This record gives sequence, structure tokens and C-alpha cells, in this order.
Amino acid sequence: MKIVVLDGYTLNPGDLSWDSLKELGDLSVNDRSEKVDSEIIKAIGSAEIVFTNKTPLSEEVLKQVPFVKYIGVLATGYNIVDTTAAKELGIIVTNIPTYGTAAVAQLTFALILELCHHAGDHNAAVKNGDWSRSVDFCFWNTPLIELEGKTLGIIGFGKIGQATAKIAQAFGMSVLFNNTGKTTRLETEACKYATRDELFAESDFISLHCPLLESTQGIINKENISKMKDGAMIINTSRGPLVVEQDLADALNSGKIAAAAVDVVSVEPILTENPLLTAKNCIITPHIAWAPKESRIRLMGTAIENLSAFLNGRPQNIVNK
Repeated sequence: MKIVVLDGYTLNPGDLSWDSLKELGDLSVNDRSEKVDSEIIKAIGSAEIVFTNKTPLSEEVLKQVPFVKYIGVLATGYNIVDTTAAKELGIIVTNIPTYGTAAVAQLTFALILELCHHAGDHNAAVKNGDWSRSVDFCFWNTPLIELEGKTLGIIGFGKIGQATAKIAQAFGMSVLFNNTGKTTRLETEACKYATRDELFAESDFISLHCPLLESTQGIINKENISKMKDGAMIINTSRGPLVVEQDLADALNSGKIAAAAVDVVSVEPILTENPLLTAKNCIITPHIAWAPKESRIRLMGTAIENLSAFLNGRPQNIVNK
């Protein structure tokens, strides 16, 4: 049985091992594959098992790789695969759920804390000699913000949203969450369900943890930003297209939104003309929330478990039933 990984470098840049996957078949690992149909088809060849992270598998590609019986997406999101076409062709598609819960929640708060304290900028200022030249025993270049007593609005209250809420409460924050359906069973004294409009109006920080759906695409837009508190801050560690980037950039430049931090953008790698690159008070990290080694080890382990389950006739984590 031939197994091909189309784009394995981001999952395993050299600090993990493919050995467990090699035990399941004749493995070929591509660090990257060209994202054009002809090259993808060539990379797949006669493989029966295909793993992909961000290499797209369209209907046109799937129709020209007749040996493929299984596609393992090396991520939670699976929109890079035409799952409808795969189902019609008898190809099972699986994903990797929940592997990055702790890692994404952790980066969310790393970004929030950076927005509050600008530790990186202050470190650079010290190294630049600004503290040595100061007439006072301390200085700060930006307003410093205490989290206790502030309200964090969380859009999307799955495992990552809930993990983020726990961290927020540890900092003494109140939490408002919005999820599909009014999930009041998750409420506590400091963590309450809110409609989206209530969440927009009452939150000091808004963090996105929802999937990219037709109903959530562009949820951070000019209209919804107008409903937010003046000086609110926005964090996105979920999916880039949840944000209308020009609208957010305009709100940052006008001061309506005090600051933003995003780990994802609409087109990745980020385009040089992305308006957030030149917007005021905007931190951008290069899609790293998922990437701590511990998280990637879990991802690799689940990918192998998914394939083993398929080979044993008991497929799991199927996304195209």
C-alpha cells in the first residue's frame, strides 16, 4: 500500500518522526507540493492513502487519482478537500479534531497580554538604550492595561473557546460567549451566554474561536464593529476570512478599535498588500497557534490512529459521511 504526504514540512520540520506511519505502508513524504492540479496529481501518483494539510484536493484532482481510497487531513479544518466529490468517488476523508486546544488558547492569551503590555516593544526600547537614558526608574511607551474586571467576548464556544474562557476567568475577567444555539448549560457565574449583538456591545476584548461557515464568514465587519465599545480589542486565532480585513484596518486607523492581534489572515502566506500590515496597533503572527511541538505530536498521533482505524475497517473522525 502506497502512502503519500503532500505537504509534511509544517507538521514535521525535522523534530518529529514519520516512522509510525512508515509501518503502515510504503511512505513518501513531500515537504511541499505545488498547488496546481497537474503537480498534485503527479505527487499522488498511484498512492491509495493521501495526507494533506493545505494542498488542495479538488474534484478535478480526485477524479484523476483513481487509486486513492483515503484522505487524511492533517488539520481540523478540511475545506481544502472537496468532500462531496470524495464521497461520490468512495473516498473517506478524516480530520484531526481537538489536538490544538491548549496551544491555541495559550496563544490567544499571549496575544492579549502583548496587547496589554507590549512586552516585545518595551524589550526593544530597553535594548535600544531608552531605559538607560531615562531620568526615572521606569517608563512605558504605551498605555498598560489590567485584565481583572474586563469582559472577554468569545465567539465560538467549542473546546478552544471553553479553554480560553477558563484562562480568562483565572485573570479575573468576566466572559460572554456566543455559540450556535443557546448553550446555557455551559454558563457559570462569571461566564454567560450572550447574543452576538450583546457580546459586541459589552466586551472589552473579542476573541474568535468559531469555524469558518457561511454564517460566520466576515463576522468582523464594518457593521458589527460599529456595535462594539469604542476602544475594544479583537483577537483572531481561528480562521482569516472571519474578518473583513479592510474594515478592521479602517477601525484600527480611526481608533474605533484600540488594537487587534491576528494569527490568521484571509490569504496565507500574507500578501504584501494586506491592509492589516500597515494598520495601527495590529499584531500579526504567522499562523503559529497550532504549532507547539506537543500539539504537533498529538496531531501526528491522531493521524496515525485515523489511518489505522480505516485499515482495520473502523474509520474514525470521518468528515464526509
